[in-house]
Amino acid sequence: MMSRNVYLSVIIPVYNEETKIAETLLKINHYVSRQDYSSEIIIVNDGSTDNTIGVARKTLKNISLKSLSLSREINRGKGYSVKEGVLQANGEFILFSDADLSTPFEELEKLMPWIDKGYDIVIGSRGLKDSDIQIPQSRLREISGKVYNVLVQCLIIRGIKDTQCGFKLFKRAVALDVFKRQRIEGFSFDVEILFIAKRLGYKIKEVPIVWRDSRPSKVRIPVVPFKMLWELFKIRLRSKRKEKY
Repeated sequence: MMSRNVYLSVIIPVYNEETKIAETLLKINHYVSRQDYSSEIIIVNDGSTDNTIGVARKTLKNISLKSLSLSREINRGKGYSVKEGVLQANGEFILFSDADLSTPFEELEKLMPWIDKGYDIVIGSRGLKDSDIQIPQSRLREISGKVYNVLVQCLIIRGIKDTQCGFKLFKRAVALDVFKRQRIEGFSFDVEILFIAKRLGYKIKEVPIVWRDSRPSKVRIPVVPFKMLWELFKIRLRSKRKEKY
């Protein structure tokens, strides 16, 4: 068990990231080792079929960052993995980031000031005017993402331009309160946690970030989009029924 005396916890869900995870961990370590606060990283291996967890553990042994690796043989989904990591976190603030660092880790500096301004959750966004998309997604993924966002706006939560960017920062108490209520295990978990947070009255700030598409994507078209749509309808149904989270 890691000490509770941690300022920032970084949650990284991983699935078949053998070729990327070492570089990701080294980049994160390079950044946080230059800060004047303590950090930890939690790697959650979601049933990878390659040597992701082996590479991750070997890399973690050679860096100064406090670390914890969680691993399971069965693939449960990104949402399940992020929740598992968050509930193990010790930090005063909790950030989850995609393993490919499509959002460079240094973009954390754009999120942190908004916590000081009274926001409970600060999320990176590709959908704002000042967002800097340096390497765009494929045309097919871009179109499917826009359709998905329209459905999110119509069915679940209005006013957030990009619910799916994998770079979100939470106050510790808020993260624990929200994630313990989360039910969606797949890619639509982002929508659910933001929906829950709004329902609970937490303040959310969307911030433009630098973003670079990292290929190949783990999102298989058309399988994953259909699953995500089904997850949206489940969230919508619970909302309509006024189910308690």
